[in-house]
Amino acid sequence: MVPGIGWPLVPATGDRRQIILSLIGQFEESERLPEQEIRARQLRQLGRLLAHARATVPFYRRRLQAVVIVDAARPTAEEWARLPRIDRHDIQAAGETLHSTAVPRGHGRVSHIHTSGTTGRPVRVLRTGINSLFWSAFTLRDHLWHRRHLRGKLAAIRHAEKGADLYPQGSRSRTWGPTNEVFETGPAVALNINCTAAEQAEWLLRENPDYLITHPTIAYRLARYCLETGIRFGKLRQVLAISEAMRPGLRDLCRAAWGVGIADIYTGRDVGYMALTCPEHDHFHVQSEGVYLEVLDGDDRPAAPGEIGRVVVTPLHNFAMPLIRYEIGDYAEVGGPCPCGRNLPVIKRILGRHQDMATLPSGEKRWTLLSTGNIESFLKIAPIRQFQFVQKDLHTFEVCLVVERDLTDDEKTKICNWMREKLDHPFDVVFSFVDDIPCTKAGKYRDFISEVADPGVAPEQER
Repeated sequence: MVPGIGWPLVPATGDRRQIILSLIGQFEESERLPEQEIRARQLRQLGRLLAHARATVPFYRRRLQAVVIVDAARPTAEEWARLPRIDRHDIQAAGETLHSTAVPRGHGRVSHIHTSGTTGRPVRVLRTGINSLFWSAFTLRDHLWHRRHLRGKLAAIRHAEKGADLYPQGSRSRTWGPTNEVFETGPAVALNINCTAAEQAEWLLRENPDYLITHPTIAYRLARYCLETGIRFGKLRQVLAISEAMRPGLRDLCRAAWGVGIADIYTGRDVGYMALTCPEHDHFHVQSEGVYLEVLDGDDRPAAPGEIGRVVVTPLHNFAMPLIRYEIGDYAEVGGPCPCGRNLPVIKRILGRHQDMATLPSGEKRWTLLSTGNIESFLKIAPIRQFQFVQKDLHTFEVCLVVERDLTDDEKTKICNWMREKLDHPFDVVFSFVDDIPCTKAGKYRDFISEVADPGVAPEQER
């Protein structure tokens, strides 16, 4: 077995397909275990992660020096809750001191990503091949839970990169991606999200997919358009929602427009899968085999069912860059036990992750998705600690930055060009430099805010 990983066990030999199937088999057993046993197995794995972090990660060697755990191999939930939390600011400040100096053999190639979610506070996170295996296994679990027809066609409206997946043809692939490593899948097609709702509907009518994966706000606008025009998609079985919080009423709207349900997927590029929609109820099950997820109230105590609190996660298997008690900026409402028979913890709903749209002078809407696609080219321009783009009116954007030093004129020009290319419009740009960018009432940082009224969509109440 792979060193350092005691639960779920990862075979040290075998091809990728065999290892993923081994994980799926263990998932099927563990999701039915008593809740106390699931928690006990998590804590034993956390003990392994904690020992590795103290021994090989300079940041934790210093930070946890005074922390006392009676049995280091089996921390209790109460002992774990006393460990200090980290956030994006801590990760930025720690830099490479958060990197392990001795990733165990068998964890695979170490790679990195830049991510800021919608927080505007970019971080660089290391991951290993083991993390990729778990990502594929949880993706497959989601398909199996919902009994999806894997030989069907999957349509995606999720990317905003300029020049990619262009209407009217979009792009196509012979498979669904990593799932095809285990089970043969049908084809996949993709369309750029900056197409109009009419273009998206026309494309979907031609492609006639079994499943649609997209952002909740895309699904909301598209479903409204189809309901108003009477458009229905012949084979559509389900909508898969990603990246944003579910808009109130979206489930009912999808059923009214297309006669299908919607499954939400709660993930983070920096932490992996966190929760999946229960196949029998409209709430989430925490993916306890991959993350230790806490929801904390205002007094830093575990929130009770029905209460809303801050989401704090610890990925169980990232030995390249352990993120111990990582406060990711989301809020969630805790749910009670689920009658489906799965004993994985329940999240009733997830708050936050809302993404605004930019508005061109013509009235056309553009998805910013600033933290995806070519975000790394933006972050390389200058030493940016935090950012936020604000559309002030139909012609002007404010770029609000927290930086390590004054920017040169050339750097400012490159930022302007990056933003204009991202939105495909020559907006006027003004800069503002601040010491910190405040969060919303819900405790969230947002990378993009539009101050241009959108008459097409009723605003959501800020929590």
